[in-house]
Amino acid sequence: MREITDEQFEELVERGIAQIPDELLDLLDNVAIVVEHDPPEDVEPGTLGLYEGTPLTERDDAWAAGALPDRISIYQNPLLEMCETAEELVEEVAITVIHEIAHHFGIDDDALHDLGWA
Repeated sequence: MREITDEQFEELVERGIAQIPDELLDLLDNVAIVVEHDPPEDVEPGTLGLYEGTPLTERDDAWAAGALPDRISIYQNPLLEMCETAEELVEEVAITVIHEIAHHFGIDDDALHDLGWA
């Protein structure tokens, strides 16, 4: 996709997130969604997004005390390399965020693959 500004990319990310059903977004507990240019060096190249945190299935009563928000990172450069149009980018952002939200709910990559989301 052609070069776009960070602000334009973030607007497309917001459009992608807006495609996710409110019922799913309302279930998020203590999660921040952020945009970064590239994944960290220790992450597989081409990674589009990453969930970092404690899945709901692994939390207990002691977890909440002082816990920082979980984090879903959306990686701008890999998404721009993958997508040819703004519409494709919006759709891929929505898919990526849903994939990472699934990790928040404790759904692993194998289960996501079986469900058609990997």
